[in-house]
Amino acid sequence: MKFLGMIKVADFTGVLLVHTMDSSVQKAVKKNKQILFIGHSSGGSIANLATIWFLEKYIKPEYNYKISPSSPLCVTFGCPLTGNHIFSHALRRENWSRYFIHFVMRYDIVPRILLAPISSIKLEFQKVLQFLNAKSVNLAHASIDNFDASNFYMKVMKNASSVASHAACNLMGNTNLLLETVSNFIPLSPYKPFGTYVFCTGNGKLVILRNPDAVLQLLFFSSQLCREEECTDIAQRSLQQHFGYDNELQDCFQMLNEVHLEPLEQLPLSSDTTSSDIATINSALNDLGLSTRARLCLCAAGELEKRKIGNKESIDLKKPDIEKAMKYLEEDYQLNCRHRDLGCYDAFKLQETSKDFDANVKRLELAGIWDEIIEMLKRYELPDAFEGLRDWVLLGTRYRRLVEPLDIANYYRHLKNEDTGAYMIRGRPKRYRFTQRWREHAERMPAESSGESCFWAKVEELRIKISSQGFEPIKEEVLLLEAHVQNWINLGELSGDVLLEKSTFKKWWEDLPREHKLTSCIKDLKVS
Repeated sequence: MKFLGMIKVADFTGVLLVHTMDSSVQKAVKKNKQILFIGHSSGGSIANLATIWFLEKYIKPEYNYKISPSSPLCVTFGCPLTGNHIFSHALRRENWSRYFIHFVMRYDIVPRILLAPISSIKLEFQKVLQFLNAKSVNLAHASIDNFDASNFYMKVMKNASSVASHAACNLMGNTNLLLETVSNFIPLSPYKPFGTYVFCTGNGKLVILRNPDAVLQLLFFSSQLCREEECTDIAQRSLQQHFGYDNELQDCFQMLNEVHLEPLEQLPLSSDTTSSDIATINSALNDLGLSTRARLCLCAAGELEKRKIGNKESIDLKKPDIEKAMKYLEEDYQLNCRHRDLGCYDAFKLQETSKDFDANVKRLELAGIWDEIIEMLKRYELPDAFEGLRDWVLLGTRYRRLVEPLDIANYYRHLKNEDTGAYMIRGRPKRYRFTQRWREHAERMPAESSGESCFWAKVEELRIKISSQGFEPIKEEVLLLEAHVQNWINLGELSGDVLLEKSTFKKWWEDLPREHKLTSCIKDLKVS
């Protein structure tokens, strides 16, 4: 089945007709059609990757495809998990999670299989694969032994329990070091959900959830046994339901009975709750068999996301402080340096006036704010989308270009390079590395290509190398730096102050061999 704008990406066999897919996509893009990638089982995983391929390729500036909230779209049925927490984080950072919708039957084992390390289910997995392949070809005759099905189901759910419990402890802010110690001995699956999940309860209801931490918990808790005697029956259903999406969804779409689990932090903790405003949600939770513990885990996922949003709002409140400090450096300090016929780098390195001291205070104030932001990012305490927010990418780039030269000046003024090593190798703070990557990613630039704020560190290291090695061994490095300088100045990414007569760079460049300077690409550059 293939329509213009819709690509069906196989079934459990994962067969993908690449030559037809690419041509179909291009044809649909030219007509600005909505693109749908659809897949069942492992075909869903391929549909996920195909959608990401499309997003990477067609949202670039050279393409005219108009991205809207409903286009493109990836729809999967009984799809195994695809990617780890970094994969999930990256999709939310790009705001691409909204393009993925995953339908999951309550007991379908396939979306849960990868919560167990393959090594722990290797023997049973072979028999299950044979069953699933046979079932996809011949629905009437495929079967699997009750013992094998039960054993497989229990092993998957045991491992899923470890993953869900570990994740729940992190959601609830558990700082006990024993948690990490245990995880070093118990292998935990790295896979994590992303996108919108639609859980089919089995009675015509659709439960919709977007929070990946909550989805992980629901994948585990919704398929639990109520009684041990149910094991054989549920194990068989966990395999049979993988092929029941067609009939189930036809019933669901006729009833149009959907429940959104939002806000998560306000979910009812008791299955007996009868309050009219949450009765519908509580009924859906009961249909999925969620215990009080399961509901607590879902609430914890909601509370964590709420805290992340609150942290982001707190960081936003610091923007005026950042702007005020940078305004001083951009206006007052730069003007003072110009009056002394110096650029900010050389003036700050000399530290001869009270203005230099004030600039250092502003540098330290800004470092404190940005270090706090970076540490929160490293601990995943800010929304996943934070690093892709345009206002913060622009602010980070402006901060990096303005303040990193002062950090470099301070580094070499105190001769830290003699003890620690070159600034770029051992001395560069994460607040500059992170903000540089933000810009490079946002503008689809090659990694490490936005190094204009590190210009002075490169100059200092070349000065040191020339004094010890001479010019010829590092000629290529000099030529590369000159090409960068020409480009950065022309683009306005590097101040023309670097060409002032008292500039460290100008003095160093003037001491280079005369024959080199005569052919240099920057020999005619002037102070702007």
